This record gives sequence, structure tokens and C-alpha cells, in this order.
Amino acid sequence: MLILQGVTYTHPNRDLLFSDLNLVINKQEKIALIGNNGVGKSTLLNILSGNLTPSAGAVNAKSNPYYIPQLFGQFNDYNVAQALRIDHKLKALTEILDGHLTDTNLALLEDDWGIEERYKEALSYWHLDELDLTQKMGTLSGGQKTRVFLAGIAIHRPDIVLLDEPSNHLDAHSRSILYDYIKSTKQTLVVVSHDRTLLNLLNTVYELSKRGITTYGGNYDFYTSQKAIEGNALAHDLKIKEKTLRKAKETEKESLERQQKLDARGKKKQEKAGLPTIVMNTLRNNAENSTSRMKGIHSEKVSAISQQLHQLREAIPDIDKMKMDFDNSTLHKGKILMTARDANFGYEDRLLWKEGLNFQIKSGERIAIKGLNGSGKTTLIKMILGELAPLSGNLDRAEIKTVYIDQDYSLIDNTLNVYEQVQRYNSGALQEHEIKIRLSRFLFTKEYWEKPCTALSGGEKMRLMLCSLTISNQAPDIIVLDEPTNNLDIMNVEILTAAINQYKGTLLVVCHDEYFLKQIEIERSILLILHQC
Repeated sequence: MLILQGVTYTHPNRDLLFSDLNLVINKQEKIALIGNNGVGKSTLLNILSGNLTPSAGAVNAKSNPYYIPQLFGQFNDYNVAQALRIDHKLKALTEILDGHLTDTNLALLEDDWGIEERYKEALSYWHLDELDLTQKMGTLSGGQKTRVFLAGIAIHRPDIVLLDEPSNHLDAHSRSILYDYIKSTKQTLVVVSHDRTLLNLLNTVYELSKRGITTYGGNYDFYTSQKAIEGNALAHDLKIKEKTLRKAKETEKESLERQQKLDARGKKKQEKAGLPTIVMNTLRNNAENSTSRMKGIHSEKVSAISQQLHQLREAIPDIDKMKMDFDNSTLHKGKILMTARDANFGYEDRLLWKEGLNFQIKSGERIAIKGLNGSGKTTLIKMILGELAPLSGNLDRAEIKTVYIDQDYSLIDNTLNVYEQVQRYNSGALQEHEIKIRLSRFLFTKEYWEKPCTALSGGEKMRLMLCSLTISNQAPDIIVLDEPTNNLDIMNVEILTAAINQYKGTLLVVCHDEYFLKQIEIERSILLILHQC
């Protein structure tokens, strides 16, 4: 069991991230921890792991959790054994077997005589049999690094496993192994992920937001159904409150007009009656005070309703506030854009793929490029973009406008601010106020306009890139997406999905997230198989 009591975390610059979190994680629970970028999911995992101390509150754990971070750069100078924290045990075991049966070696081994067999089985399970334990982590691919740390679960056999975006760099085959582990394990899991297939394997969703942690007793599909119900209720409440506000304003106006008429009639009667000036002044002051009190009562009521309406609008999910309006490609559907005939790439006459590629790409198609890590997907993209030529065979391209969107959103110029970035794409000569309206549609309010692009998160860069493309006078004929969801939270994946589904041109996607591919209605795939030496 793992218990959080009143946990608060404040950044070193004194910005409050979250406060007074209370949470109980029971044995063998499988929990999805979700929330928007910047809400504190990774920080909370670090607190649960013991790597970070909360500013207030306490974490009580009966065992040490095993934590797999999202980023591994800090381990680049470690070898594999050091990263897995088994180097001292393996060295002690080797020395003991060589006859050095010392107290120091026995203490280091901790009676773990099966460590060598266990690490070999774990690496084999994750298809890392050929990995040398002395190899530096910095020489491994992102997928290999992830699998090394996943192998550590079976090596260390913890009761609680904390996973931060574990499927980010995994190809389809490795994801399948991860999914099988999650389904079969009896260990307690807390997983931060935007991989909806993975999230559906977990039986509880904890949503971290500014309001704290909200628990949904089901998988991700159950969570989305509950959020839809909440969204419908919110929309209903919003409609009722808007109607109430209109009615309150009408009532205020009618009451004041009626009071003004009564005051005018009273004044005429008083003048006809010839009352003394002092009495007239007293009656006039009384009437003004009465009108002022009535106006104050109505103003307070209207103000209260307006505040309630503002709070309801604040609760609307960001994706529902956005408006996207991609222009359509000017090409007619079905036009042949690209033809590959036995196309292959390679170096010094050594071919990359087992067989030459034969395919056509037609306008309006949605195609996934698939293959294991290292199978040449990026190489094929460069050939499609015209940056590389095939070593053998042919790849014929029509005159087309292509946009390449990688996982780092390199279309964003980090030397510019937000407004300058979209202005670069302003081929339709939009006025300044029109550009700022477009920015607002993509949730870039006034506070963002002069913010440097380098300070934006992955999700913000993705939205700015989409905004830039909508400002461009002509939509691209082909959009190529290379692992577009890797650095996004679920909300921004949904924003990207909605934008792509509005785009009517040709789409080529490299992505291992099958749920995402299904959502953007991929029609077929090009499968890459490496040439075996």
C-alpha cells in the first residue's frame, strides 16, 4: 500500500504546482494517472518514488517503488549494468565464484545468488539478448533504453512499479510485450501515459488537475464516457445560466424603467399639490434612495450570476474552446502524387530493405508507414520529401506542396516569439487583429503573443504549428507526421486528432499508437522490412 497525505509541492521559484493531495494506492491496483501537460504528473511520480521530497505532507510506502522515468539522458554516461543498479552485485558474484569469499562481497551480493540468471531472462524477455552490460546507455536508441529499464522490473521484483510514458519510444512489437506485461502482472502499477490502448488495460483512472485528484473507477474508455456525461451536464448548466443571466438583466431593466415612471408620476402629483420645497426635496431624496437600493439589489444579482457563468465557462475543456479551419488541398481526390517502383535505399551497394518498395500515393489517402525500430521509416520519409534518392529503383513525385511535422515540431522557429512565428505563414495578408483572433482560437491569449517559442511546451508548439498552417493561404497537398504524439498529453493528442480529421488532403503517418491511427482513419499501410545480412 502507498498513501499520500496532504501532499503539496512548490517549485524552487515558489510557484505552487499542486496542494493537499490525498491518495491511497492499494496492493495490486493498476492505476492510470492522467492530466494536462504541466499539471504535475511526472513530479507526483517522483514524489511517489522517493526521488523528490514534497513541500508539505507525507508519503507512506511499505516497500521501495521501482520508477521508470520518461527521459533517460541522465543515464547516458552509465553502462547498462550501472543503469540497472546490478553492477555491484554482479562484480561481487564474479569475485565470489573466483574464490574471493569476503564479507564485503557477501554484503554486496545480499544473498541474491540468482541475479545473473534473472537479468539474462529479463533482457531476453525484452529482446535485448545481444546487449552487452558494459555498453554505454548513450549508445542505445530510445526504444532500447526504455526496454532496459522495463527489464529492470523482473530483475528487482518490486511490489510497486511507477511508469512515466513507458510506450513513447517503443515500436509495435515492443508495445505488444509491454501490454502483455501490464495485463498479466500482479504488481501494483501507477502509469502516466497518453497511449490510450495502454490506458484501457488499467482498471482505475486518477485525473490530476488544479482541483486535485479525481478518481474514476474504470479504464480510460470508462473515464471518457464519464467525462462526456460531465461535459453534457456542464453544457446544460451553461445554457440554463446564460438564460438566467439574460432574464436577470431584462428584469433589472424593466424594474428600473417602472420605478422611473412611478417617480415621474409622483413628482407631477407633488408639483400639482403645491407642496413646500423642503417636503419636495425630502420626497425626491426618498425616491432616489429607493431607486438606488433597487438598482443595487439587481446589480448584485446580475454580478453573482455572471460570476457563476464565468466559473462554468472556465470549466469547459480547452479542446471545446478551440476552432480549427484547415483549407482543403486544391488537388482532386485520386490524383497520383507519388509512384515507387522497386525503390530501395542503401549505402555502398548494401540495400536497406528486404525487397524494393512498390506503392502509389494518391491525393486524399491516409497511409501509415510501419516497421520495427530501425527499419528505415525516417529514410523513406526523406525519400518521399525529395531529400534522398533511392539507390535502386525509382520514386517519381508530382509537383506538390508537402509539410513535414516531426515529434520536435521543427517547423517552429525558436528564435521567434509566438506572434512572429504565425506571421511568417501569413501568405494571405491577414491584418494584425485577424492573426490575433486566429491565435486566440488556438488558446494563445494576449499573454502568449510576445512569449518566445523556445519557452513553449510540446503541446503548445503543436498548437502553434497547427495555427501557423491554418493561417497559410494554401493548405499542403501532403502532411507527413513523424511520431507526432510522443511529447503530447491526452488533451493535445485529441486536439491534434481533431485538426487532422478536418484536413482533407493526403496524410502519411509514422506512429506506433494504433489507437491514434484508428482515430485519424488510416486506410492502409506501407510495411518496411529490413534486409538481413
